[in-house]
Amino acid sequence: MSTTILRPGFLVSLKTAIRGGIDYQRAALDAPAPDAPEAEVTRWETTRTIADREEHARAVETRTHAVGCVRRVCLATSFGLLCPLSREDLLDAAIGEAREIADAFNQGARHSRIDVYVLRGRIAENDEESTRAIASEVRGLLDEMESGVRSLDVPSVRDAARRARELAQALDARSAERVGSAIDAARVAARAIVRRVEKGGEAAAEVLASLNLGPVAAARFAFLDLSEGEPEGPALPGVEVQRFAALDLSEDPYRPTLPVAARTLEWE
Repeated sequence: MSTTILRPGFLVSLKTAIRGGIDYQRAALDAPAPDAPEAEVTRWETTRTIADREEHARAVETRTHAVGCVRRVCLATSFGLLCPLSREDLLDAAIGEAREIADAFNQGARHSRIDVYVLRGRIAENDEESTRAIASEVRGLLDEMESGVRSLDVPSVRDAARRARELAQALDARSAERVGSAIDAARVAARAIVRRVEKGGEAAAEVLASLNLGPVAAARFAFLDLSEGEPEGPALPGVEVQRFAALDLSEDPYRPTLPVAARTLEWE
């Protein structure tokens, strides 16, 4: 692939874990007879014991804070966090801050420990696998915008447009302009749906027929062309791993997943 659509940056894989402080006991229970002779049915009962509720609550809050330190300088995608090359110093500082937050908790905790792991890889602007991955991500958001308009789902259109606007910051100027035009067209369509269909009572089919989704289709076609030959399923960016910033790889298998909202960043 000779086409370049990316700005150079880093792919950041962030993983945190709360270890200790919770005990799980699982007991086997009698299971009902299976409906088919070749089937097998098993039942368990799990009992969870938290050694110190207040400490565990602080551990969850502290981990959320540590994760936020790194995510606030990155852009969230379906395959990891992206960080612009110009923010390398900020990324290093954020990783250090996240570890300091975890260490401060660990020093005073009796039952729990927070671990912060970071895997960072360099993405070059001519990285073919990364280009396919980003193109697939953008194309998916364009699909969401178009299908949202056609199904009159305004919140879906606006959410996809917001995420596409953020992801466009990882693209070169020409590609970002294509995505920007598609976003503008989708937002105009969403406003028309609200004004004319939801408030004005016009027939949905007539309103849809009058909307211009050409920029969305054009952008989608451009990114579809970029991802020719990609395998089924989401592609994983090919990066050169520079550093795995973690000492302890153990993890509590029962830890909850705590989503942290991605924030818009400026790619300089």
